[in-house]
Amino acid sequence: MILYPAIDLKDGQCVRVLHGVLDTATVFNTSPADQAQQWANAGFPWIHVVDLNGAVEGKAVNADAVQAILEAVSVPVQLGGGIRSLADIEGWIEAGVSRVILGTLAVREPQVVVEAARLWPEQIAVSVDVRGGKVAVQGWTEDSDLDAVTVAKRFEDAGVSALIITDIDRDGALTGFNVDVFGAMADAVDIPVIAAGGLASVEDIHRLRARKGRPIAGAVLGRALYTGAIKAPDAIKAAA
Repeated sequence: MILYPAIDLKDGQCVRVLHGVLDTATVFNTSPADQAQQWANAGFPWIHVVDLNGAVEGKAVNADAVQAILEAVSVPVQLGGGIRSLADIEGWIEAGVSRVILGTLAVREPQVVVEAARLWPEQIAVSVDVRGGKVAVQGWTEDSDLDAVTVAKRFEDAGVSALIITDIDRDGALTGFNVDVFGAMADAVDIPVIAAGGLASVEDIHRLRARKGRPIAGAVLGRALYTGAIKAPDAIKAAA
């Protein structure tokens, strides 16, 4: 299982928020590049970056911070938030992003996601952000009438490299993973599933790995890593 330490960007800083609400942001590092270096040095194989302002505004807002992260680390970086066109995707891939995460586009313009996956094989991930059983868009500020499996199945044969499933109701709350939600998605589609939202302890990683059915490919680590509730060496060992 691959672990993805999260760097959420708001106003140029590394923050954590509760349930995706920007007003709840707690700043953990004023230098996202420094934070990325810390996670890379700790042994994590990827960095997961989200432009929170960009997700809401529908355009890149924290581009300078993302660029600084790309220059600071040699491990691959996946990036989401505010990426709304093929031109946006191309720009970030040319800048050095290894995988681009598309969420709002996956709901509103799925054909763009399919085309992106054709143009950049293995470099496109779909983010399916779930609140109350339905998929949220636009930086989680709007709800759609679609369920997660319906959205995910649109891309089953498109060459999408991963599905990042976020449980918004648990995100940032340290209440523990809802393993059943992630497991049901992993069993429903052939695309590798990365779990996000609610990770509270190393035991959550063990529970993800122990479930029967199709294996869950990865997990995003957020607040628990920043508060010290999870130590990097323990998480990496549990995922190995």
